Amino acid sequence: MRARLLPLLIVLMAGVLLALGFPLAVSVAAAQQQKVVVDRIDDTARFAALAQFVTKRSTGSRVRVTDERQQTLQNELTRYYEVYGIRAGVFYRNSDPMGRAPDGWQLPRDGVVREAFDEALFSRGSHDPQQVWPWRRGRLVVASPVISDGDVVAVVVTDSPTGKMRSKTLQGWLLIAAGEAAAMLLAVGAALRLTGWVLRPVRVLDATTHDIATGRLKSRVASAGGPPELQRLARSFNEMADNVEDVLEQQRAFVADASHQLRNPLAALLLRIELLAFELPEGNEEIASVRTEGKRLASVLDDLLDLALAEHTEADLRLTDIGELVTERVGAWRPVADEKGVTLTEDCPAVTGWADPVTLSSALDAVIDNALKFTPSGEEVKVCVARNGESTEIVVADRGPGLREDELARIGDRFWRSAGHQNVKGSGLGLSISRALLAAGGGSITYAPHEPHGLRVTVAVPRTHQEG
Repeated sequence: MRARLLPLLIVLMAGVLLALGFPLAVSVAAAQQQKVVVDRIDDTARFAALAQFVTKRSTGSRVRVTDERQQTLQNELTRYYEVYGIRAGVFYRNSDPMGRAPDGWQLPRDGVVREAFDEALFSRGSHDPQQVWPWRRGRLVVASPVISDGDVVAVVVTDSPTGKMRSKTLQGWLLIAAGEAAAMLLAVGAALRLTGWVLRPVRVLDATTHDIATGRLKSRVASAGGPPELQRLARSFNEMADNVEDVLEQQRAFVADASHQLRNPLAALLLRIELLAFELPEGNEEIASVRTEGKRLASVLDDLLDLALAEHTEADLRLTDIGELVTERVGAWRPVADEKGVTLTEDCPAVTGWADPVTLSSALDAVIDNALKFTPSGEEVKVCVARNGESTEIVVADRGPGLREDELARIGDRFWRSAGHQNVKGSGLGLSISRALLAAGGGSITYAPHEPHGLRVTVAVPRTHQEG
């Protein structure tokens, strides 16, 4: 969930930062250009003030004064160009120069400079030139009219390089980018903390749910902080788990008590049946049938009691030599196999695993008993032990009739027996008891077809100790 929630938060925060960063970057570029434009306007205004006194060519005694003023203007323009590298000039309406720097600079017939000059002729200054961006090379042109007696008699034009201005704009953008990156890192860190805080109770709840689903009913959701809603959910889950555990305990106690309480009356009933048999002719089919059903009922009660105990008792896990234990159980069942004419073989190397030796032995007895029960004479039942990743597996493969796919899904259910095996002795609880015994120790039991015919039962126990 964190992998899905965190990118969403990061994308939203990145969108907000970009939405703020782009207008700020445009504002920085506009402010930098406006500052340069204002400086150029001040410069052109100063040159226009000087040019007002030389716009008319006088005759007689005032020619010398006019020439001196024009020379002063030219000196200022030259010095301005030498210091700042900005081309500047004062041009009459017919484009003839009154003064210019560098020498030889002429007004072009078209372009940005000509457009600014023509605009100034109408007594409009260059207050809003086109925006210059860092990636666009160009020059910044500002023109101001020279007005004498209410008429525009000349125009002051400055043609500035934009390299320095673009560099400052780029520096401002880099500062904005650095600020955005720092803000993004802080936002990602905050998002990590936020998602961790929100999802920590969810992870604890998920782990506890898995523990309960795998049989550790005592597990509860520990206090993990987080939003108040998730804390209430954790408390509600614990209450639900308590109620479920109470119900299961009551169910187990009822099954155990019922099985135990029924055994005494059933034993008395079987005794009376045996006494009654002495009063009837020998070989009476009815009394034999009653005796058989009574014994079957007693077997079912015993299995029910074993199942209740298996589901209630916690496993005493130990590091066990699985190969040695399986060899022992196979040896115990070999006489039964020989009596039936079934070959019982084993391949049991020394492999360890964490298991309760008593409960694992009981589960193996049930599995091997079933394999021998359904394997015909002359066939083979093979028991193998091997490592498989983090578990140790015991595989019992028989050559019996096997089960269909739909039957494989139901095998191990309580009291379930295949329709083709109804006449075989058993209560339908043996594999249920085995599954309960194995689950208590973190083990499992699975079923699969054994080609070309038969059933393959795999009992797995963990190779490492599992707490909880």
